Amino acid sequence: MKPLSIRDFPKNDRPRERMMNEGPESLSNHELLAILLRTGTKNESVLHLSNKVLKQFDGLRMLKDASIEEITSIPGIGTAKAVQVMAALELGRRVHQLTFQERYAIRSPKDAANYVMEEMRFLTQEHFVCLYLNTKNQVLQKRTVFIGSLNASIVHPREVFKEALKRSAASIICMHNHPSGDPTPSREDIEVTKRLSECGKLIGIEVLDHIIIGEQKYVSLKEKGYL
Repeated sequence: MKPLSIRDFPKNDRPRERMMNEGPESLSNHELLAILLRTGTKNESVLHLSNKVLKQFDGLRMLKDASIEEITSIPGIGTAKAVQVMAALELGRRVHQLTFQERYAIRSPKDAANYVMEEMRFLTQEHFVCLYLNTKNQVLQKRTVFIGSLNASIVHPREVFKEALKRSAASIICMHNHPSGDPTPSREDIEVTKRLSECGKLIGIEVLDHIIIGEQKYVSLKEKGYL
């Protein structure tokens, strides 16, 4: 007899499907834990097993500090399952410890260029990167939107602003590198900048700048008067 897994439950009752349809906040602690454990034992379902784990540790409060040895002492929990649970708890702990003070603040084109210079100046292909900022001009997210030669038809505003809407960003700084090392803007660079700026105005997310990265130097299209 195989171990009972989440798949053995009616589809509408499966935690994984409910998470996808209703969001993670709709799941209880033992349902979230069941997703991590994936399978139960021959005699009990994964949901019963996750309940047993939480009861053993009096909920999440003690589980977050449990050792692998303590977790694997529960019948049905092997090393692999214990490691998965500990990894998830550690990620949660690290997310909780993040503070807004740790976010990089952009106060000038130089700040933005310094943020990506060492990463982008050695790239052999053009990478179009967006920095998504909050109302204090702190970086919420850095995302590579496109790789390849830049033109207005390929760098689509939908891809640029999709992440901005997801992150509730207040503004965007666009950046891309010139593998030649010369950051002089091309006609395509200027066209892309104007197109993105116009789209940003329509949806209320300002494009603050488009910065071109070269070899230890950069050009700000904002400073050049194109924004």
